[in-house]
Amino acid sequence: MSEVIITVRGEHETRVAPEEAVATISVKAEGTDRGAVFERIAALAAPLRADLTARAEDGTIAEWSSQRATVWANRPWNNEGKQLALVHYASVEISATFLDFAALSWWVSDVAERDGVQVDGVQWRLSPATAKDTEADAAATAVRVAVDRATAYASAIGLTSVSPVEIADIGLLTRQAQDVGAPAPKMMRAMAMSSMDGVGPSVQFQPEDIVVSAGVEARFVAR
Repeated sequence: MSEVIITVRGEHETRVAPEEAVATISVKAEGTDRGAVFERIAALAAPLRADLTARAEDGTIAEWSSQRATVWANRPWNNEGKQLALVHYASVEISATFLDFAALSWWVSDVAERDGVQVDGVQWRLSPATAKDTEADAAATAVRVAVDRATAYASAIGLTSVSPVEIADIGLLTRQAQDVGAPAPKMMRAMAMSSMDGVGPSVQFQPEDIVVSAGVEARFVAR
């Protein structure tokens, strides 16, 4: 036996504590007078924007954004099937990236009690730099797993060395025709979403670790 082609898959998964939390809230108002509704939404959103501006300046949050008010109208129906007077609605979405999770907890508890404010959710994530480094480490480890697996296969059939021919993300390695359509996962960074059901003054945030996984396919020549 001179040489053998060995094709393997290497995978690795690691867990990292989140570093950032993106909180999203919606400010809503409704009424029969369009102008009054627009003024109401502006009055509700103004103190929230001012608070987030101050937090950005003191470093509590990394950034925040606010959409322009969206205004629309429709004619609702009552239980008797009668169409009622025109009702105007307005909504503004505000999001903020918190670095201090204790401050996030207090902020969410506070805004959840304000009139016209709905807390939509919190998304936990890594900073861009940490995400990049963690994904690179996971990919490198996945390659080492593939090398170790190929080496074990070679040793099992009495061969002593393996040399890489191809290494690629799962699904990108050159395949035989019958395998082209096979599904393949890709490297991903999982995002944890916290439910906002029952938000109140005592809300506590305990985010789960973020899962970073990588997978590769590799082809070796064993001799």
